[in-house]
Amino acid sequence: MPRVARFSIAPVRSLGLEHPSEIALTELGVVEDRRFYLIDDAGRLVDRLVVPRLVQVAAHTDPAATSLRLELPDGQIVEDDVRLAEPVETPIHGRTGVGRIVDGPWAHPLSEFAGLRLRIVRTDRPGGTRTRHPATLLTDGSVTRLGAQLGVEGMDPRRFRMLIDLEDGAAHEEDRWVGGRIALGGAILQISAPVPRCAITTQDPRTGERDLDTLRAIWDYRGRANGKDLLFGVWGEVERPGTIRLGDEVRVLG
Repeated sequence: MPRVARFSIAPVRSLGLEHPSEIALTELGVVEDRRFYLIDDAGRLVDRLVVPRLVQVAAHTDPAATSLRLELPDGQIVEDDVRLAEPVETPIHGRTGVGRIVDGPWAHPLSEFAGLRLRIVRTDRPGGTRTRHPATLLTDGSVTRLGAQLGVEGMDPRRFRMLIDLEDGAAHEEDRWVGGRIALGGAILQISAPVPRCAITTQDPRTGERDLDTLRAIWDYRGRANGKDLLFGVWGEVERPGTIRLGDEVRVLG
């Protein structure tokens, strides 16, 4: 059976990924994941669809999101306690982010790097802007199959920014779990649906540069679900919270 090869969390939405050796999966997901996001002066979301190279900035926060550390590509490190200012609500791809502007030293260097003025928001709710789908999963077999469609060997699965990457899985094996339940470490997940993909998957996960037409490739060999969605990987809902570690094996519960 497939087993856990990598965890990926983004303390700040669209910035670089962290890869812990274990995660505490709650009903809201991993509490540090996407706890912060970026907006412009007009209050609009700024993500990698707007500034692709944001992925080059590393970020770290604690589980309570009381401190924030950013490391820019030039080696500059900006770290401080989180101080909350005025409340804000932000449209985020069909959802609403609810949080507070963060005062501190991060906005200026991040704005200089991005080329537009940015502000950082901490969501009020752990788990970021998610209202469901706290976990995402993808097998290496699926990545290999898509790579073959693109004529690429060793495609980096981090471009899909899944919470849990699995190894030793068959191509799209995770699709067979939809509608059922799996155990993984101490957690139990209900696999609810495949994940619709967006243009961020066309970007190199290290630089943000557009390098592969992943969406066309998915369309070419998997088609469009309901005539519109390009599906790759699956969503998981947390039935039983628990700790998951690298190497933990998927157990299909039916």
